[in-house]
Amino acid sequence: MDVHLPPHEGDELSVVDMHTGGEPLRIIVGGYPEVKGDSVLSKRRYVRENLDHLRKVLMFEPRGHYDMYGALIVDSEIPEADLAVLFMHNEGYSTMCGHAVIALGRFAVDYKLVKEPRSPETQVNIHCPCGLVKAFVEYSDGKTGAVRFLSVPAFVFATDVTVTVEGFGDVTVDISYGGAFYAFVNAQRFGLDVTKSRTRDLVDAATAVTKAVKAEVKLHHPTSDDLAFLYGTILTDGKDDYSSEPTANICVFADAEVDRSPTGSGVTARVALQYQKGLIRLNQTRTFQSGATGSQFTGKAVQETKCGDFEAVVVEVAGRAFYTGVSRFVQEPEDKLTCGFLLK
Repeated sequence: MDVHLPPHEGDELSVVDMHTGGEPLRIIVGGYPEVKGDSVLSKRRYVRENLDHLRKVLMFEPRGHYDMYGALIVDSEIPEADLAVLFMHNEGYSTMCGHAVIALGRFAVDYKLVKEPRSPETQVNIHCPCGLVKAFVEYSDGKTGAVRFLSVPAFVFATDVTVTVEGFGDVTVDISYGGAFYAFVNAQRFGLDVTKSRTRDLVDAATAVTKAVKAEVKLHHPTSDDLAFLYGTILTDGKDDYSSEPTANICVFADAEVDRSPTGSGVTARVALQYQKGLIRLNQTRTFQSGATGSQFTGKAVQETKCGDFEAVVVEVAGRAFYTGVSRFVQEPEDKLTCGFLLK
């Protein structure tokens, strides 16, 4: 059967779908209007204020789902960047996404966004809203494989912060930055296990923590106010001391969205936290496991640096991404649900 779209009105939105550790990434490759702005951060503001209806079309049902994640490729103002990207999800637009960077690294090589792929690794410079992230894609015999990336400077914002969490009382959290800010807390504080407890219970606890931190802690970032917001809460198994065994966590971000992967920017922030606490050394690799799917990333601090007045580290995160399909989406004017909807 020759599969094609029947006659329809309006532009088509073309995407390539991938996943990294089970976490979806919908890469938008065609049909988006021009994204205006003289920087990636200004482009992020532009799509939020002018094109947000298209985020809902592609992320929400019936074309997506509550936990869908997307990436829109745009032009960068940085000469050394091979591409720039805007990340999107059920609530809006994030500043960093490690699972997306891993997928975009493969995509950039396979779709020839870099001029000359090289073996054994091809470098892809990806300009994210948080800054330039360097990805390194395994490449051999014309095929791409695993991807590692070097983060923007990652730092600990605060440790042992006590917040009042509805339903749980006073809870002590750490707050760390890995391209986005996260609150970290051991799931055992809530009587939960990140690999065995019901996802709903984990989401409820993490969401309550996020709400409390947002209400009680004022964040700031040394380079941009656009980066100074709490993206989510990561519940861990508490195994922060160095071990060759994996340590598990689950990330609940945006509007109670659950990351199926170990969370690339979350791993970055967690490595920075472990390093500052003296639990790991430079170039000491840890394996991080998703409490949701069991998929794994590795992470290690590779260099000390600064971010404003914060002591920081550059973190290397590695994982694998896979293609799941290619789609062309349309909007029919008679369709009353064409703009998308979410079930909570």
